[in-house]
Amino acid sequence: MLTVAGIGPGNTKYLTAQVVEAINSAECIVAFGRAGESIKALRSDYIKVKNVDEVYRYSLMKENVLILASGDPCFYGILEYLKNKDILVDEVFPGLSSFQYMMGKLKKSWHNSRFLSLHGRDESLEVAFNSPMTIILTDSTNTPRVISKKLHELGLRGSMYIGYNLSYKDECILKINIGEEIEDISSLAVVVVENEMD
Repeated sequence: MLTVAGIGPGNTKYLTAQVVEAINSAECIVAFGRAGESIKALRSDYIKVKNVDEVYRYSLMKENVLILASGDPCFYGILEYLKNKDILVDEVFPGLSSFQYMMGKLKKSWHNSRFLSLHGRDESLEVAFNSPMTIILTDSTNTPRVISKKLHELGLRGSMYIGYNLSYKDECILKINIGEEIEDISSLAVVVVENEMD
């Protein structure tokens, strides 16, 4: 049985009760990157993996495998990749996405927002022109600094809220004007763009 579970933004207090139960009962836990580090207080016998092929290998070796992924595996997450590799997933336990956490911190509604993931993806920032708010997931290449510069070059005006290391002890949330220089504190970031639309 292969189960995929989202651990939320990272801090274990944002784990759902369902995911905690799955962590405690799984025969084998595989985790990507920081996801494994986040659950060490609950269980330290996880297997750190770097790619989906490793996940597939462990799913063939064990009967009860739990894959842990940051955020919500259904939102620009591991679930899509597993399906593209034709890996059968028996259950999915959603988690709190980093963008949901960020919007709660900002006390802003996100129901009319556009979503864009630049986390290992190549998508156009031009979608931000057509929405009053765009929520962007970043990576080590598409950083908040790069996004600010590119949006400014495209002629977009407005504000950017940047959340680094959300839910961790070193969490940092900043507000800048689009085009302002910013130091990239971490590759773990969520950017919320407020477009000054005419």
